[in-house]
Amino acid sequence: MKRIVGCVLLLASLVAIPARAALFDDDEARKRIDATNQRLNQIQRTLEERMTALENQLKSQGLVELFNQLEQIKADVSKLRGQIEVLTYEQEQQQKRQRDLYVDLDSRLRKIESGASAPGSPSGAPSPSGSLPPGPPSVASASPAAPAAPPVAPAPLAATAEQRDYDAALDQFRAGKYPAAVASFTSFVKTYPKSPLAPSAQNWLGNAQFAQKDYRGAINSQRQLVAAYPDSAKVPDALLTIASSQFELGDSAASRRTLEDLIKKYPQSEAAAKARQRLAIR
Repeated sequence: MKRIVGCVLLLASLVAIPARAALFDDDEARKRIDATNQRLNQIQRTLEERMTALENQLKSQGLVELFNQLEQIKADVSKLRGQIEVLTYEQEQQQKRQRDLYVDLDSRLRKIESGASAPGSPSGAPSPSGSLPPGPPSVASASPAAPAAPPVAPAPLAATAEQRDYDAALDQFRAGKYPAAVASFTSFVKTYPKSPLAPSAQNWLGNAQFAQKDYRGAINSQRQLVAAYPDSAKVPDALLTIASSQFELGDSAASRRTLEDLIKKYPQSEAAAKARQRLAIR
């Protein structure tokens, strides 16, 4: 009996050994699988981290490039602004030189016209035609019994005030005080509508308005000059200012017609020469 029990126990032990071996093999496999999963998870996390870093780097590089482009644009704008300021300054200086030249020529013409007047002129102002007004009879040509010629009377106060007002308005224009010049020339034309200086004053009024960019006002003033003083030497200049004002208002067609009309009516004038130059470049 004991022998039978021993055999049974021996058989049971032999069966248990493979079971333990199988159980041990399953644990090892699970451990290896777990280790493999851990490594895979670690690799996945590493890849995700590297992808995130790469995306951030790409984003950062894009921002840097955009920033550099913005800085370049700023530099270009600054450069263009400087060029515009230089061109604006040069244009202002050119306009100032032209204005000073115009004023100087006008002043010289008035001096020449004033010098052409006879010493005995009642008003001392030049006549519109520029002819010499008759003076008093010479003492040498008078008869012996005739009394000596009376002394020449001084110029009336009104004529002195007229010249003073015109010069004051012109000085305001020369100094760039255009609003004051507009007011002064307007007052002069109203006060002295028959003055030989009235056409020039009306012309300067339109020029002062143009300098203030009041182009419609300049057109109106210069048209008044053409209508009130059609025989004045200032009419060609007035037409040129009208054409310039029309161009600044964006009416190129009207400006061209005015220039062509100026050339047709006053072909030998200096204003006509300028009108030809403008038509050539348009």
